[in-house]
Amino acid sequence: MVAHELPRHDAPAGPGGVTPPPPAVPSLRPSPRPAPYPRRFRETERLNRRLGRPLRLLLGRRGGVDPALMASIGERLTARDAVAAELAGALRITDPAHPDRVTMRQFRAALADGIDSVPDPPAALRAFFAAVDPVPDWVDFDLVDEGGRVARGFGRNSTDVMLQLALIGSYRFDGPPRLLVETGGLAGGSALRRIAETQQWASAVTGRGAMRRRGRGFRLTVHVRLVHALVNHEVEGGGRWDVARLGLPVNQSDLAATLGLFNAVHLLGVRLLGVRVTRADSRALMHLWKYVGHLMGVDEDWLCDREMLQHRFNYHLLLAQSYGGPAGPSLANALVEAQGALHFDRFARVRRAWARARLLSMLRYFLGRRGMRDLRLPPALPWAVPPLIAGNLLRYHVLGRTRAGRAYLLRRGDRFIERNLRRHFGDQVPGAGAVHAGAPEKRGSAG
Repeated sequence: MVAHELPRHDAPAGPGGVTPPPPAVPSLRPSPRPAPYPRRFRETERLNRRLGRPLRLLLGRRGGVDPALMASIGERLTARDAVAAELAGALRITDPAHPDRVTMRQFRAALADGIDSVPDPPAALRAFFAAVDPVPDWVDFDLVDEGGRVARGFGRNSTDVMLQLALIGSYRFDGPPRLLVETGGLAGGSALRRIAETQQWASAVTGRGAMRRRGRGFRLTVHVRLVHALVNHEVEGGGRWDVARLGLPVNQSDLAATLGLFNAVHLLGVRLLGVRVTRADSRALMHLWKYVGHLMGVDEDWLCDREMLQHRFNYHLLLAQSYGGPAGPSLANALVEAQGALHFDRFARVRRAWARARLLSMLRYFLGRRGMRDLRLPPALPWAVPPLIAGNLLRYHVLGRTRAGRAYLLRRGDRFIERNLRRHFGDQVPGAGAVHAGAPEKRGSAG
């Protein structure tokens, strides 16, 4: 069992802001903060407003701050994924005779063949699969598959955005980066493999039929959800995590923020690289990640199926963050230096140096001079961006308007995904669902 109970949300506020505010509404000023919230909540809101000005302009009239939604974000920094937490606690029971004990063998069997394949399944295991197995009425698997095709068609642009803008960009804020340091998830020689595993999962959910019950994307996503719960169980119980300042190690607000990186930030980022994104593309990719978020355990009222709604939610999540922190610079530099371990068949030294220089150049474009300085990254110029945008304008705005061109972009994207995974894993690409629950402290967050 974990140390704290899930807070009650009698009137949860969704991104649309249609629910009434709770009795205690935080001030719109950075301080003081109401006592129930972790201290990092809205700690640097004034600075965050400046950082979020482009997003605020994109939202236009919809960019106002909803006090009820802000309050809910603060509350859910201490809200856990309850069913996964119960399963994590049951997996940590060591007494073989305990009636609530769950084994990894039972979990794997239930994931592969359904809960009915496990004789007399313990309550925590039954509850977990009762949460992930039923398909919500709103899921359209044809649209889910189309979202996967859209993501794969973005090709290298997706990888660039997710690594540079979403992942490394998020290291500018406190909280989740400390968890990665605490778990060793991106330390030393493990950095390349950890980021490769994240890329493998993100590409797995985009395959045709991947999110069906027996699909590879479904299995990996459910595994990631369990890993998050195991990490939360271990770190929170270890006594070193400052819950009063940071909230729970893995909490609903940070999970929702991570999901927002994979959908709306993803779409915004590829547009900044010159990629054409249609309304249909946006709708499909948002629908894919809405279902992934459901399986990951993000609260249902925080799942968005429209891009602008997610942008509005992301703006609130940005205001709630604490800019800075001790972990970000070391993590960002670890990923930059990990380019020196990429696997190339020929001219490895030159191509690794090129990969590192290109990464720094792209980071300069996405994060700006201040972001590079605050993450203590080497100075760079965005020389890699103009030719990339020029190529994307031809590929996506000219070729991408034809059926043959879209088929070419999809083939090109699939080839890049395979090549990129080989560069990160070498010949040791792991199979789906390689979760080692016996050592969660060596596993970081999915993102």
